[in-house]
Amino acid sequence: MLAISDLHVAYGQSEVLHGLNVKVAANEIVAIMGRNGMGKTTLMKSLMGILPAKSGSVNMDGAELGNLKSFERVAKGLAYVPQGRMIFSTMTVKENIETGLVVSGGSEVPDDIYELFPVLLEMKGRRGGNLSGGQQQQLAIARALATKPKVLLLDEPTEGIQPSIIKEMARTLKRIRDEKGLSIVVSEQVLSFALDIADRVLVIENGEIVRDDPRDAVDAAQVSKYLSV
Repeated sequence: MLAISDLHVAYGQSEVLHGLNVKVAANEIVAIMGRNGMGKTTLMKSLMGILPAKSGSVNMDGAELGNLKSFERVAKGLAYVPQGRMIFSTMTVKENIETGLVVSGGSEVPDDIYELFPVLLEMKGRRGGNLSGGQQQQLAIARALATKPKVLLLDEPTEGIQPSIIKEMARTLKRIRDEKGLSIVVSEQVLSFALDIADRVLVIENGEIVRDDPRDAVDAAQVSKYLSV
């Protein structure tokens, strides 16, 4: 469903990603783990076309994304929940989700989105900026789902969110995968969350993938070493 081949990404003269190769199957949840500054967010921004790649290819469901602008990638089925959520704080919950409908041409928020996130239905008339961090994260995911993606990218979704909400988010993401049949790529530093949701766990270190293990084969102690500062 998503194939990243020999991807090199640089900020000016400074190369951050050194020839990444990652494949994500249909209906698969892949967690990419690593400390801050190792390239997780750079990878997400590059996949979305926010940062141009120096070389390499990104292919989704048979379509090459490399030359497409961000909004064109969304139209092809790639959705992105950025680090820090980036919801529209002055717009209502309903209006935030509706911004995702522009791509699919819908006008009404589908009921199944509110079924996944009942709290958003209760608060649909409330401003996004008045929601808690966990609720804003749910809103950002709902907005991304409104674009009807094939692949959902989540950048550090657990950041600044309390443990009970993290557990609930893990359940919801698995439900989204099962009910909507999409692939999910999540960048993460919380190992317990990654092991909760992912079929595969990758570790990125200094812009290179250094581990790629199915969840059952993950050596938690080894991965934790890469995550400790």
